[in-house]
Amino acid sequence: MRPRTSPRSPETYMRMALRLARQCPGLPYPNPWVGCVIVRGGRVVGRGFHHGAGTSHAEVEALQDAGPRARGATLYVTLEPCCHHGRTPPCTDSILRAGIREVYYAMKDPNPLVAGKGARLLHRHGLRVRCGLGSGEAFALNEMFVKFQSAGLPFVTAKVATSLDGKIATRTGQSKWITDEAARSRARRLRGEHQAVLVGINTVLSDDPHLGPRIRGAKEPWRIVLDSRLRIPPDSKVVKSGKCIVACTTEASPAKKARLECAGVKVLSFRGKQVPIRALLRRLAREEIISLLVEGGGEVLGSFFDLRLVDRVCWFLSPLVLGSVRSRVAVAGTGAGKLDQACRLQNVTIEKAGNSWLFQARVTPAARH
Repeated sequence: MRPRTSPRSPETYMRMALRLARQCPGLPYPNPWVGCVIVRGGRVVGRGFHHGAGTSHAEVEALQDAGPRARGATLYVTLEPCCHHGRTPPCTDSILRAGIREVYYAMKDPNPLVAGKGARLLHRHGLRVRCGLGSGEAFALNEMFVKFQSAGLPFVTAKVATSLDGKIATRTGQSKWITDEAARSRARRLRGEHQAVLVGINTVLSDDPHLGPRIRGAKEPWRIVLDSRLRIPPDSKVVKSGKCIVACTTEASPAKKARLECAGVKVLSFRGKQVPIRALLRRLAREEIISLLVEGGGEVLGSFFDLRLVDRVCWFLSPLVLGSVRSRVAVAGTGAGKLDQACRLQNVTIEKAGNSWLFQARVTPAARH
């Protein structure tokens, strides 16, 4: 690719790197979204982005694109260059070999194996190293990776679709459909943005959901079912998806467990009478599942909110009222006893989604553990 003239603004080059980071065709998880631009003499001579675990990092791809033109150049990257051997060699080694003279990186890598070490190594070798340009956008792009690296848990999005009065089903249990097809299509896109989708066994028994994005080219997420006693039907759609994890307790039938495993289901067993949510999330993190969409039902969502495990809320609000104290509520569980115990949200955005409105927000840090 021939180099082209670009504006001489560091902010401009970092914005280019951030745009490149989003070009990953799928989800890079458990790795971060990273883009890189190399500039020499006011010209962009190399571009790269990370394609996912096991592939070249953005810096290496950009250096390969630049070739010998990288010597004496400035490198702009959205995340601190790594300095450890993982699935691939350290990016710092490639940067030093290429003769880069200056590095701008948007944010520090939260991975404890890096966490400032990459920047310090480059500085010790005489490179000018600058941090913070575009940090806000870089953090937002990698909030799931940051949560995984800092807490050892997946980033949890709670997805809810309700009537105006907060109900997910009528008093007789009818739930199809509270939102229209356009809103449901928007909800399926959320599935494509996560590695796994979680529901409780009652949702599977009542609705037999597919839980996939149903979008051409989208990677299929893991379907995770909380099912303490293994009541899940072997012919359910989630089992037949080929990407199903069922979390049960050790009190479940060994024969049922064996049948599910023969059907290709990954069964995770936990001690006790109920599946411990936090322990399950730690187990999923060890499986390198770092992004989880929780779709319900109400008791499941209530458990996640009670345990302060929700990071983001995506709430579809449909213009109808169901009424009745016997109608099923979206978020059950114990709930807040006092207003100062409520889960509070910030950075709220609202968009039209079919006949509904989609509210998206982050849970405030004080409302998370």
